[in-house]
Amino acid sequence: MKKVSWKIIAFLQIAVMIYTLSSVAAKLAAGEEAFSIPFLLLYGLQVLMLGVYALAWQQIIKRCDLSVAYANRSMAILWSLIWTVLFFHETLSVKNVMGVLIVFAGTMMVNSDGE
Repeated sequence: MKKVSWKIIAFLQIAVMIYTLSSVAAKLAAGEEAFSIPFLLLYGLQVLMLGVYALAWQQIIKRCDLSVAYANRSMAILWSLIWTVLFFHETLSVKNVMGVLIVFAGTMMVNSDGE
């Protein structure tokens, strides 16, 4: 297993943030009338974000093991919870927080170099 730098991990997390923000654009688009200007703009934003994510993902998997990349992708759960609170004012349950902490702990274990 290649040692992964924190720079790559940070880039990976930014990519995952972009990926999860595309879901925010999709949810916002779903609240608009189909094929209206706001709907098309939000839908276009979602497609753009997914394109940027796809390009970033290709660069990431060139530079680190796929197992590490996919483990970090699981952090989408954390980013999604953050966006639901920030953009949609949803409340978090104790189960939500516990689940994210478990995923975070697992991701940190995969990112460590085994020491």
